[in-house]
Amino acid sequence: MGISVAIDCMGGDHGPHVTVPAALAFLAANPDGRVTLVGIQGAIDAELKKLGAQTGPRLSVRHASEVVLMDEAPAQALRKKKNSSMRVAIDLVKSGEAHACVSAGNTGALMATSHFVLKTLPGIDRPAIISILPTINGRTYMLDLGANVDCEPEHLLQFGLMGATMVGAVEHKERPTVGLLNIGEEAIKGNEVVKRAAELLRGSGLNFVGNIEGDDIYRGKADVVVCDGFVGNVALKTSEGLAHMLAHALKEEFTRNWLTRVAALVALPVLRRFRSRFDPRRYNGATLLGLRGIVVKSHGSADSFSFERAIVRAFDEVHNDVLNKITKRFSQAEAA
Repeated sequence: MGISVAIDCMGGDHGPHVTVPAALAFLAANPDGRVTLVGIQGAIDAELKKLGAQTGPRLSVRHASEVVLMDEAPAQALRKKKNSSMRVAIDLVKSGEAHACVSAGNTGALMATSHFVLKTLPGIDRPAIISILPTINGRTYMLDLGANVDCEPEHLLQFGLMGATMVGAVEHKERPTVGLLNIGEEAIKGNEVVKRAAELLRGSGLNFVGNIEGDDIYRGKADVVVCDGFVGNVALKTSEGLAHMLAHALKEEFTRNWLTRVAALVALPVLRRFRSRFDPRRYNGATLLGLRGIVVKSHGSADSFSFERAIVRAFDEVHNDVLNKITKRFSQAEAA
């Protein structure tokens, strides 16, 4: 039957103009995939008609009469918008009609609704947001990126277990390395929560490489980087800001005068490869890890290429049986 993904078509800055083309591109590239487009029927049908697409065995539409706004309070969305495109898409995962959900909508509302509807897997206290960052030797997975601003050492241990299991599954690594983000590599560095978390991680059976500093993230020192949501979100947003600044500076320098414009033409092949290698759109899609269902959050400003990557991320996690492997890992940890 294939893997079915429910798409919140109304979420994000662009709605169906981005989500529907992305879903069609995903279906064209993945014969084993199925998609349910969730949202206001008229808006979705208009986009399908414009693109010359029709519903069928692999593509269906589920009407939802409400939309969660990007600036809406999570509690308000959870209580008062039970027929929103976001809620209906998550409900499809809960009922088993879809294997995963992808949304570019309000992050807080998506986390609150997903947690309320799906609940957490056994042994997991809190879900965490995990995403991919490029490194000089490949890529690394980092969590938590904003779901939990205050954490206990046990939560950081759980993040390490979840992250390592997920990376092992989707990257096919037997023992991925795990690092704890800190202000220094020495064991005496950091606050009491981080120092205690390091002790727990050392005794967990994970391939723990110890504390890593911020500059180690992009050196690829660990396959999984563990931190609380406050630190993770600041690090992520700082990285995004730096990337935008560098892109702006390069453009400014290469367009400064006619000599630099000629230099830009000569360097164009290198610049294109550089852009492709570190294009943030390629890494779009952050998973709400630890829930009883796959939920992937796309960046709100994603274009169709970027949103398609988020759908592929959800598809890959289902295909590689991430949820069952996390459940098994925590059962083994509890028994130990």
